[in-house]
Amino acid sequence: MTNAIANLLYSEEHEWVLQLDENRVRIGISDYAQKQLGDIVFVENPVVNDEITANESMGTIESVKAVSELYAPVSGSVTRVNEELNDTPEAINKNPYKEGWLIEVEISNPEELELLLNQDEYEAFIDEGEE
Repeated sequence: MTNAIANLLYSEEHEWVLQLDENRVRIGISDYAQKQLGDIVFVENPVVNDEITANESMGTIESVKAVSELYAPVSGSVTRVNEELNDTPEAINKNPYKEGWLIEVEISNPEELELLLNQDEYEAFIDEGEE
């Protein structure tokens, strides 16, 4: 069972999206993803003003198990990066939805949000993958 949150949207790559206002979102990885990764030891996020493109790599996340790509769930310009993760990447393991967020983005194509999964769809997606 996942710990998905109702007011978030999710990608099939296990990133979550919180809509902050009409054109800004906060992005992180899901609780399911952090559990699969194990103890996170390093995060390479894009930097402020970087352009990210939906479904393309926007950085990497390293755990004691592996290095994994981070995929952008939406396209846009990075406006803020969670610098705390430079010193405490394990914050993602503790709470991926609060202090473990990754970046904030000014989205360039709001319609991309409609392609993401809601909580129920994401939980069903995970359940299918575990069968």
